[in-house]
Amino acid sequence: MIPEPLPGSLALQFSFVAIALVVVLVAGLGVSAGSVACGDAPATAVRMGRRYFLLAAAWLALVSLAGWSGVLMRWDLFPPPAMPMAVVMMAVGLWLARSEMGDRLARGLPLAWLVGFQAFRLPLELAMHRAYTEGVMPVQLSYEGRNLDIVTGITALVLAVAMTRWRVPRGVVMAWNVMGLVLLVNVVGVAIASLPVFAAFGPDRLNVFVTRLPYTLLPMVMVLAAWAGHLIIFRALEKRGQSPFSS
Repeated sequence: MIPEPLPGSLALQFSFVAIALVVVLVAGLGVSAGSVACGDAPATAVRMGRRYFLLAAAWLALVSLAGWSGVLMRWDLFPPPAMPMAVVMMAVGLWLARSEMGDRLARGLPLAWLVGFQAFRLPLELAMHRAYTEGVMPVQLSYEGRNLDIVTGITALVLAVAMTRWRVPRGVVMAWNVMGLVLLVNVVGVAIASLPVFAAFGPDRLNVFVTRLPYTLLPMVMVLAAWAGHLIIFRALEKRGQSPFSS
């Protein structure tokens, strides 16, 4: 079953979130590269920001091309082209977190900023819920089903604000990050189980809308950003391990 295209305004919501994440990434690199912890020269910061902006733009183009071409909708092939999406997403996220960019963000940005970044999952989950109510996305991928990722978005906002006002213990941030990662892994698992090759929730609740443009951006940009973001927070906490408080 191939879903009807979602309303244009919702398609724009998904596209806007993806583009906004790229802009925030580049802005974060600019801020972190100029911090005392990183100590980069302005020219170095500019080159780094430009390099990662071009990489992000190329990634957006590649993902968009895959969704536009229709190749990801070929469930008659074995293995289906959409199957490796989760593996590719996790590999790219791991590379980003361990890259020079991940190091700069972990060292150069306040921990509250890294936590607050995950608040993007709140508007994203609201958009996904709308996709469910429009009859395109299956219920198990919304917060009315098995997706509790909205909790991460809400608590990220609350915790980030608290961290700007009080000295939050490092253990609290660590516990929150583990929770957010567990909830992310949960929804990714539900999404994979909902693919037509598994159909774990029945043939009328298939996850196929993510194979179409612009909804391919959901796993390959939004979920990728959340995954890499959690790994970068772990990296930042490791670097701040000498103190019981976040900073």
